[in-house]
Amino acid sequence: MNNLPIPAPEALAHSQRLHQAIVDEIAASGGWISFARFMELVLYAPGLGYYTAGARKFGAAGDFVTSPEMTPLFGQALARQVAQVMSESAPVVLEVGAGSGRLAADLLLALEHSKQLPERYFILDLSADLRQRQQQTIADAAPHLLSRVEWLDRLPEAFSGVVVANELLDAMPAHVVAWREHGIFDRGVAMDAAGHFIWSERPATGALLAAAEEIGAQCSLPPGFESEISLAVRAWAAEWGHRLEKGALLLIDYGFPRREFYHQQRGRGTLMCHYRHHAHPDPFYLPGLQDVTVHVDFTAVIAAAHAAGLDLLGYTNQGQFLLNCGILDRLADIPNGTPAYIRATGAVNTLLMPHEMGELFKVIAIGRGIDNDLCGFASGDQGWRL
Repeated sequence: MNNLPIPAPEALAHSQRLHQAIVDEIAASGGWISFARFMELVLYAPGLGYYTAGARKFGAAGDFVTSPEMTPLFGQALARQVAQVMSESAPVVLEVGAGSGRLAADLLLALEHSKQLPERYFILDLSADLRQRQQQTIADAAPHLLSRVEWLDRLPEAFSGVVVANELLDAMPAHVVAWREHGIFDRGVAMDAAGHFIWSERPATGALLAAAEEIGAQCSLPPGFESEISLAVRAWAAEWGHRLEKGALLLIDYGFPRREFYHQQRGRGTLMCHYRHHAHPDPFYLPGLQDVTVHVDFTAVIAAAHAAGLDLLGYTNQGQFLLNCGILDRLADIPNGTPAYIRATGAVNTLLMPHEMGELFKVIAIGRGIDNDLCGFASGDQGWRL
């Protein structure tokens, strides 16, 4: 970890406050908490977690760069799919986890250009700091459209329209599970004598044990295999079965179908942390100052959604989805050879190329009451892999 940037004194003090809050919870819980609870605290503890405090996360000044931050062409391509779903459901968009607000601004401008503006654009985000940044981003890029945007504190009881979530599921808390010779274990967090966080295992129970037994049997996992199971992602996907009346969820994230997620060559899981554009595997480093993520088991997403009454409308990699949505046509609208075209070309290559984001990132659409095939999955739909 010596190659990582050194945090400023105020940032380090912030991390130490969160560290102590987690220490106190571990003590109050008998000396152990699940990794899912640890991940929830480091990301979402009120006023202290990575996503609930005020540090900049997105873009060159943050810890990572998301697709919408690279180029407005991402939002312009996605807008085509959003418009189709709105035309078959309701002229309403709900973006969950809107980051800097860049995607919201780009979607609104693209939908305005095609004369398909939503009547309302809802944003649900847990961070007051990010809400302020989102409002400022939209006000700067599309001030005349800001009145259409409304921030929510919770999921609506009933919804028709389009739900958009870009890199949301990977930041939902996940358990870390170990399949051992003598049973299945929930890998949690305890403290050593020096006050450092350490891994500590307890037998898995309840819903986690049932999920781990099912995965182990389906994927023939050998003893010693370790990976992640996000019960939170499953619950979130299933919840839409009770709330979505007509429309679709468009979920964009990095991950795999189950048999690839739990492949024997991936025997130490997918847990990864991001700090100042450095990726590393230590979730205990600088709590509150780094992002902690796991890849998405897309088979679990559709299984939970389908059990709740929703349909799989499409599944493919991000590169194929963006091509289907006409991103190259949007690129061709920029004058060839200009600095803007050169920048956009580099960003589009990153979004599309298999060795970049084109294959690792996937797009899954689940919904209800959508009769026509979705344009984003017109070619290269891989739903059979789920």
